[in-house]
Amino acid sequence: MSTPHDLDDRLRAELAALGAPDQRRDLGEPLPDGGPLTGAQALALFDAQLTSRLLDLAGRWLSGFGEGYFTVESAGHEGDAAVAAALRPTDPALLHARSGAFYCLRAAQAAGAFPAAPTPPDRPPATDADADAGEAEAGSLPVGAGIVVDADGDATVVVPDLPQPAPDDAFAAAARDVLRGIVASAEEPAAGGRAKVFGRADLAVVPTTSAAGSHLPRAVGLGLALERLRRGARPADGEAGAAPWPADAVVVCAFDDAAVDHASATAALNTTGWYDHTGLRIPVLFVCADSGASAEGWVAATLRARPGIRYFAADATDVVATHRVAAEAAEWVRRQRRPAVLHLSAVRLMAQGDGDAARDPLLATARLLVTSGYAGGEELLARYDERGWQLRRVAEEVLDEPKLASPVEIVRELAPRRPVRVSRAVAEAAEHAAGPGAGARAEAFGGKPPELTGPLTLAQSINAALADGMLDHPGTAVFGHEVAAQGGVYGVTEGLRDRFGAARVFDTLPDETSILGLGLGAGLAGLLPVPEIRHLTLLHGAEDQLRGEAATMRFLSRGAFRNPMVVRVPGLASPEGLGGHDRNDDSLGALRDVPGLVVAVPARPDDAAPMLRTCLAAARVDGGVCVFVEPIALYHVRDLYTDGDDEWAAEYAEPGAWADRHVPIGRARVYGIGSAEDLTIITFGNGVRMSLRAAATLAEEGVGSRVVDLRWLAPLPVADIIRESSATGRVLVVDETRRTGGVGEGVLSALVDTGYVGAARRVAALDSFVPLGPAARQVLVSAEAITQGARTLLAR
Repeated sequence: MSTPHDLDDRLRAELAALGAPDQRRDLGEPLPDGGPLTGAQALALFDAQLTSRLLDLAGRWLSGFGEGYFTVESAGHEGDAAVAAALRPTDPALLHARSGAFYCLRAAQAAGAFPAAPTPPDRPPATDADADAGEAEAGSLPVGAGIVVDADGDATVVVPDLPQPAPDDAFAAAARDVLRGIVASAEEPAAGGRAKVFGRADLAVVPTTSAAGSHLPRAVGLGLALERLRRGARPADGEAGAAPWPADAVVVCAFDDAAVDHASATAALNTTGWYDHTGLRIPVLFVCADSGASAEGWVAATLRARPGIRYFAADATDVVATHRVAAEAAEWVRRQRRPAVLHLSAVRLMAQGDGDAARDPLLATARLLVTSGYAGGEELLARYDERGWQLRRVAEEVLDEPKLASPVEIVRELAPRRPVRVSRAVAEAAEHAAGPGAGARAEAFGGKPPELTGPLTLAQSINAALADGMLDHPGTAVFGHEVAAQGGVYGVTEGLRDRFGAARVFDTLPDETSILGLGLGAGLAGLLPVPEIRHLTLLHGAEDQLRGEAATMRFLSRGAFRNPMVVRVPGLASPEGLGGHDRNDDSLGALRDVPGLVVAVPARPDDAAPMLRTCLAAARVDGGVCVFVEPIALYHVRDLYTDGDDEWAAEYAEPGAWADRHVPIGRARVYGIGSAEDLTIITFGNGVRMSLRAAATLAEEGVGSRVVDLRWLAPLPVADIIRESSATGRVLVVDETRRTGGVGEGVLSALVDTGYVGAARRVAALDSFVPLGPAARQVLVSAEAITQGARTLLAR
């Protein structure tokens, strides 16, 4: 492994040994055999590379005395500066932790300090009619222009007014960004000291985590969303967050060879190929920097074998070849609107690498500049030293910048809640549905809106609320495995595709990672995605897309990027044990543990619709991410106490009543049974129906109960919990999730933390998976167990 000191000494010695060029050439002249690159562009590429290298050294220097908190060195990967040069500064880029040179070049490019890559003169004509149409549309836009769609669906071309600093200033500004991230400065432009990432909204660089390959599903979703927007789909008309990507933008997604074998990357590449196979366009350029850590030839064989993804390859130590191939690949993706992968042969120096220092990309670029007559070795060494001292001064300056110093500062952008604006959005939706949108609503429901069809079940109420949400927000899209063709596993989305078309209600592969990735990308593009995951058990394998990608987006970008999303999940267990543990799962602890994530569990039909409207409004207004867990055992239930009583079904509220029946996030529902003075039962989901039945039995024994339906498991309705518990002084927590790690633990902790001094007891499911058939009743909560638990508590 090359140490930073060894690598620096070797580079300095090699630069000094290059000598002077045999014949001087003007920097404005093209490279002798380099295609469209000029000497000035090649020198700018060298500047980006050396800036990235010096940032690696500065990071090590800062870490040496405890002021550098995290960095991943880009040494050996600096060839990706040529990839950035081949793209436009308005192409959204999802980078990986070793993309330092790409970021530096992108910053210079966006600032006008690096001219846009010229279009190859011999590009082949597009072979797809849609691609031809897209090229004609995009060709009328200036480079760097974006399309902003207003609330009325009108599109406006916007050309950003970018500053034009000197090249040195542009690279210094990029270096300051990175150094601020290393020292956790609160002034860092992406995450504001919360994490060290490459990201800036004005550079079209979307911040990503350092988890291998976890950002690839989002890139696929963003590519698909961009095509839908280009073809006429409207973004959500919320207050903010719809990114003005150009109509012909290309999504670039960088990763290294370690990610190729990662499950998230595999899922993303497979989904990309599948969509291309079915004729859907995804303009994504995947860029894999291969430093040879895998078995020889494995990465190339894997990437070449991907159906539907065109393969390009280049040696990343050669900036001319890399730029030429990258420009060809980017142009192909831009015109064809189809995916490609650019496989770069790189070398890893420093960090965990033990690469060949003779293949150092900086040396290769320096040799090119000298042999082509643009600079001498001593000049390049002086350039390297001058930039090094410049970065040292910048590093010393950012050390004095403030750090995040309070919990409020840290969590401010995690998941902002604006309940008044959410409530207003619900009221506006109601006004539109009852007024200007009444005709379209009547047509969508076939002349008979749901409020006129009689009492609805939980499933029917959710279906109607989804339809109303899609009528209210034209950017809303519902998708998942078989949600369009078959209405989902439980028929909840039945009929939506017929009403709203295949562009807004569509089927996906049965891969939960990719489904969530599509939602992440769609939300980033300004749409309002509502993906469905077939079963709660299947969500667990894709949870990092919620935790590591969705929930962190605002946290890592200071709110500059959002990925609003409402994830619908049939979940919780059926006492009948239908389907066994594969389809019956009550594990919600992993979701409640994600900071900022909203977890909603509607039990009653008359709660399901207003809660779903709240989640959709919160996604649009605040960019929130919500998991809407729907109890499968209650989907089609109509009765509460006795067969045929129809007391679990409920009327669907007409639009005029939506505002009055609005359910804010974090507010519970309380039922009073009898005197409601003896006992408080706190529960949710299936537990609500069972607890009401148990409370009726207790009422016959003279015990008055108040049943609290939490409705929201994250954030918990703590104020309601404390108020209703204090009213009786006896609390029975009914938790259908597991005893260990279940929701009940959170409820009891809230009681303790707020000084509750009354009696408390818990009835919870056993720490077991749900077995098949009648055996399920042995491990799950039952109305009988609740009744007995209440009696035990009252006997104290």
